[in-house]
Amino acid sequence: MTEPAAQPAEHTALPDPDVAREWLATMMLIRRFEERAGEMYAKAKVGGFLHLAIGEEATIVGSTRALRDQDYLISTYRSHGHTLARGSEPNRVMAELFGRVDGLCKGRGGSMHMFDLERRFMGGYGIVGGNLPLAAGFALASDYLGHDEVTLCQFGDGASNQGTFGETMNLAALWHLPVVFMITNNQFGMGTALERHSAIIDLLRKGEGFGVPGMRCDGMDVMDTYAVTSEALRIAREERRPMLVEAVTYRFRGHSMADPEEYRTKEQVDEWRKRDPIAMFGDQLVEAGMLSAEEREQMDRETVERVDAAVAFADASPHPSPNALYDDIYVLGDQVRGWYSVDERTPTPHRGEDERGMDEGTLPRSAEHGAAPKPADTAQTGED
Repeated sequence: MTEPAAQPAEHTALPDPDVAREWLATMMLIRRFEERAGEMYAKAKVGGFLHLAIGEEATIVGSTRALRDQDYLISTYRSHGHTLARGSEPNRVMAELFGRVDGLCKGRGGSMHMFDLERRFMGGYGIVGGNLPLAAGFALASDYLGHDEVTLCQFGDGASNQGTFGETMNLAALWHLPVVFMITNNQFGMGTALERHSAIIDLLRKGEGFGVPGMRCDGMDVMDTYAVTSEALRIAREERRPMLVEAVTYRFRGHSMADPEEYRTKEQVDEWRKRDPIAMFGDQLVEAGMLSAEEREQMDRETVERVDAAVAFADASPHPSPNALYDDIYVLGDQVRGWYSVDERTPTPHRGEDERGMDEGTLPRSAEHGAAPKPADTAQTGED
């Protein structure tokens, strides 16, 4: 396991006061949002799996703040923070966790599949390593169209062992794609320590054999993450070649809410907590006179209120109608003729997309709901 650095990386100067306060506020929002999401999961308000990014806020904010608005971002199933950092409304993100109609994806994606095209957040992705080829596809489209865009693809250390990693690195280098791959090295692939799942523990070197140079940043330091990611994005944008960035960070919670965390000790977690990215950056701003201790506390209180409002919004949002199962299944518009889905719950199958237009009075009833069998069905039984 990588040991936490004793001090944050050296920098020439803090960002402008307004920028610095915005970075801190966004990291606070991610932390408080994740804490409440965990509470809501425990109360069964959130279904499925829930992967929290508590401890990784500097990696998220530092890297996303290096992006331009037109750049693309794709993440993993641990993506609530990325969605918030990219500018999505906390109310809609929480509603998506709750599986409600006012969620970012109308409750269809849930925790692992956030998506906000307007902000070019191309989603969380549930398959480990499955987002790498997609990121190369975004970059290929940008290059093909001649657009000045870069794609930032974030994934965990465990995903660097997937076959998609080498395949994507090779194509990205071969085709000179404007893409930056960021390994969020939080020390564990699920419950397996880095040195037990990867023969190469200097993960920034994993792309070199495929022609993708590597860089490393302190993922617990928002300024170092911003500086290194900015340089990687500049190279990808201006020189049209892919880059790999290893962000060394740590998650303070388990892999998911179902993780008993038997693979690490409390002392190990406490050692990393000494470098809490929010506490460290907040201390730096106070010491620099950019923020008073009282303003810092007020910022946190306002963040808690904002997250409380998001929970109330999500809880008040209605659940999707069962008929919504047939919405947006394959295509939008009339590009394809035919039935997009089939409903077989009735004696005669009908178009699934017609389900929404049927009211209770006209909806064919299935036998199990009390409908009389058709004469042909009776004849087939052999009864007189």
